[in-house]
Amino acid sequence: MLANDLILFSQVIELGSFSKAAEVNNLTNSVVSKRIARLEKELGVQLLYRTTRKLTVTEAGSILAARAKQVEQATTEAIHAVSGLGEKITGHIKMSVPTISGDLLLAESVAQFCNQHPGLTVDMSMDNRFVDLINEGYDLVIRTGLLEDSSLIAKHIIDSQWVVCASPNYIKQYGKPPTPKALQQHNCLKYSYQTSGANEWEFKSDTGNYFVRIEGAFSTNNASALRKAVLAGHGIAYVPRCLVYPDLVSGELVELFPKLVGKTLGVYAVYPFTKHPPNKIKLLVEHIKQAYLNMSHYFVG
Repeated sequence: MLANDLILFSQVIELGSFSKAAEVNNLTNSVVSKRIARLEKELGVQLLYRTTRKLTVTEAGSILAARAKQVEQATTEAIHAVSGLGEKITGHIKMSVPTISGDLLLAESVAQFCNQHPGLTVDMSMDNRFVDLINEGYDLVIRTGLLEDSSLIAKHIIDSQWVVCASPNYIKQYGKPPTPKALQQHNCLKYSYQTSGANEWEFKSDTGNYFVRIEGAFSTNNASALRKAVLAGHGIAYVPRCLVYPDLVSGELVELFPKLVGKTLGVYAVYPFTKHPPNKIKLLVEHIKQAYLNMSHYFVG
């Protein structure tokens, strides 16, 4: 089996078509097709379903694609190392980031990184779900909360504190709860994207953290929608500080129990384990970390 065929297969998957892979490698479509067919014959499995409109990757193809990408990266790094081009950042990065951080700072930061490296392209999806890096072909994921997967590398970027908040109008109409447990008598707006914690809010005490089970008429998995609901005075919310920091500063929202909220989650850069992470990933992670640190007051009080 030729390493070149594996690399070509990786490029077909990454670019999404035979024709684009052919163009990048200065080949004809028929040559690309024959080499992928040769790879399938050698392996004895079908890697791609091909129609006139699209390519669909088979299960075997998805498994091979992740390994083939590593071959491509290792080959590229080896060539750069001996040609003096190790610092040149080129190629493509597929990444996934949380919606709040994406809106707040990552869209601008990643676009800036692309402008600094003209040979690089980045596809950034904004999604709160814990994507499958390997099977979905992601090079880098920014996530709040640590993934329990030993085949991944997780680099801590910053801690993200949570706050309980309400609008002045809500407090004027319904009163300010004197203790966290008094939240049970209030309409609590739920951030339902979480795998846990939407109905149980965490607080600190001298004897350790405890949870208050809350109820409320409205829940959403969209942070922006939750922010609008609490700003409009419809209830009390338990959200990441970075989501509502400007509203707290302007007075449009009031922070409740600022010294008692017990939830703090780490923000991590996560990528597949490899002995030699691609330079473009390492540099992008450092660039992103600096963007977070420049806005650290949004995340940590």
